[in-house]
Amino acid sequence: MAEERIELREARLLKLKKLRERGVSPYPSSYDKKHTIMQARDAFKEGEEPIVQTAGRLMLMRRQGKAGFANIKDETGVIQIYCRLDILGEDQYEIFKLLDLGDIIGVAGTVLKTRTGEITIKVEQLVLLSKSLLPLPEKFHGLTDVEKRYRQRYLDLISNDTALTAFRTRSRIIAAIRAFLSARNFLEVETPMMQAIPGGAAARPFITHHNALNSDLYLRIAPELYLKRLLVGGFEKVFELNRNFRNEGISTRHNPEFTMLEVYQAYSDYQGMMKLCEQLVAETVSEIIGNMHCTYQDHSIDFSAPWKKLDLITAVNEVSGIDFRTADTAAAKSAAKQCGVDVEPKAHIWKIAQEIFEQKIEATLIQPTFVVGYPTELSPLSKNNADDPRFVDRFEVFIAGMEIANAFSELNDPIDQRARFEAQVAQRAGGDDEAMFLDEDYITALEHGMPPAGGLGIGIDRLIMLLTNNPSIRDVILFPQLRPESV
Repeated sequence: MAEERIELREARLLKLKKLRERGVSPYPSSYDKKHTIMQARDAFKEGEEPIVQTAGRLMLMRRQGKAGFANIKDETGVIQIYCRLDILGEDQYEIFKLLDLGDIIGVAGTVLKTRTGEITIKVEQLVLLSKSLLPLPEKFHGLTDVEKRYRQRYLDLISNDTALTAFRTRSRIIAAIRAFLSARNFLEVETPMMQAIPGGAAARPFITHHNALNSDLYLRIAPELYLKRLLVGGFEKVFELNRNFRNEGISTRHNPEFTMLEVYQAYSDYQGMMKLCEQLVAETVSEIIGNMHCTYQDHSIDFSAPWKKLDLITAVNEVSGIDFRTADTAAAKSAAKQCGVDVEPKAHIWKIAQEIFEQKIEATLIQPTFVVGYPTELSPLSKNNADDPRFVDRFEVFIAGMEIANAFSELNDPIDQRARFEAQVAQRAGGDDEAMFLDEDYITALEHGMPPAGGLGIGIDRLIMLLTNNPSIRDVILFPQLRPESV
């Protein structure tokens, strides 16, 4: 296969040489593309021959002596072109004869319909815009090597209309989210991607070094603590569509670099965030799909309100057969073992409950579900529940077995927040490299007073997976992180 590609490249280089010898510039600097291919197709009218000028990549070609047909493609569609020696003249027809699949050309001519009913451009002017030196994937199958699709996304987009549509849909989803929040007077802001102290989530950060400051910095794992500083400063409704970086595993649901939406609203709480989340997702689905339903793999997902609510500990109790609200750690470990759930030897009771939930319950949550009742020890930035301080006012949203969103009433008590940070520091000292750092500046901000607030985070990549029916996060990230190719 590699030898064949080398031979094809050599043949194309020879054609490139011939084009240059004829005075043809194979890589001109610009072209006046007056119509997209979709517009060129739409220009056709019975009894008329409108003139169009468009450009695209050569995808199919059939030459027969003094005439030939070809298909060109741009991001809007495909159209057939018809080239004849007596119309183009010898110089331009010679260019046509030296073209290969993958070349990018500009054409101008009249739009007509052939006897077989194919809308076609009868070319009167042809310009080579970019000579392709390597062949495209085989036209009927595209890139069959899944990993190659990710490594060479440009080839995937050329040959796979499903991929092209997914990424166009991604852009529409993000635009719809922005429009929803802007219409409700949320202000879009930007916060640092490089931070002296990584905060806002329990995750392992990437470390970099700033030479001028001679200090280590961290790529952000979440923008949360900076966004809440803005609440202290007086902004009341803010959001950020942000890139986060977590030095963790790669899977069909995890990429080290990913997109999150984080929203904060002063004088609200987790109940307010619950309503906001339900409305935001439902309206986005309606905008993209056209109704409240979408198909994801083997499931039909109904986004209509109200969404189901599930108490985390109650669900764990049902699976484990014990009551985690009254059980001790030994009983919890025994129950986990009976369930077939592995836990760390030093895991505390609420961590055990979390493991049972993640391994035995998450995958069963197909329809949109608010999971509530999270233990305080698992939620270091959330406000305690007024009736039972062992738990916090927090929810996570699960759809199709995936966590899609996380939200809570924000902890704004600086003394309580310091104590929770210190507990995280102790966990880090004990070997938990995902535990949080103590952020003194954030504590100082809280000591100046932060209003009661609700915060919401939504995993944009996973939401896009759902709405484009893609089973892997790598199918909705243009250039996902991959392991190095073996030499």
